[in-house]
Amino acid sequence: MSTPSLAGRTALVTGGASGIGGAVTKLFVDRGARVVVVDLQEEAGEALARQLGDAMVFLRGDVSDRAVADTAVATAAERFGGLDVLVNNASVSRQRPFEEQTAEDWDLAMDTSLYATRNFMLAALPELRASGAGSVINFGSGAGLDGQPNQASYAATKEAIRGLSRVVANEWAQHDIRVNVVCPMALTAGVAQWAEARPEQYAQSAAKVPLGRFGDPDEDVAPIVAFLASDDSRYMTGQTLMADGGAIKLR
Repeated sequence: MSTPSLAGRTALVTGGASGIGGAVTKLFVDRGARVVVVDLQEEAGEALARQLGDAMVFLRGDVSDRAVADTAVATAAERFGGLDVLVNNASVSRQRPFEEQTAEDWDLAMDTSLYATRNFMLAALPELRASGAGSVINFGSGAGLDGQPNQASYAATKEAIRGLSRVVANEWAQHDIRVNVVCPMALTAGVAQWAEARPEQYAQSAAKVPLGRFGDPDEDVAPIVAFLASDDSRYMTGQTLMADGGAIKLR
């Protein structure tokens, strides 16, 4: 089977400077795409832009700001001639028991995840419609599907994103825009820190995964996102793909 090509595509990746988002950005460019990255991590974003060259543009911005979404889409249109793929990866949340989560905790999770996803989708719609084969890839989480403790605000916003994605998949199908969701379990820098601090908990969590490990952002998660961005998935929309080694099996 040939590797899905993204040649000629332009993508916008939120939180695309490092972690899973950085892995997606690098793989997209490797497969021929041009990418606009929006992230608050300026040092990481500029370093990645130097590595990837003219195929990537970095914008420092807060994804919860609708004006940032508008600017990012306009940048894609001006620099690369349009927009074909939107990846809503960015999110920030605080972990603590439900009864201890403050209104500020809920606002943070909603603003950087659900509302950011909504804002970037709305901003991108005209360009995605003009593409004729637009693809939106939103990020959910096993935290909501599995009800992970201490993650109420994060889990709630991720499940809201899945519901939003299913609705918009139906509404935007008329424009040949597909909307799908990826739920990853990956050994990011944050998870690595947790594994080092609490090795027993990490080992217990990894042992519950049928494939026996947390995924690699570059090798295990980014290729699934690239598949959803490519023509190989052109008959898929409204779906949730679990990139979690079999930890959660949807029915």
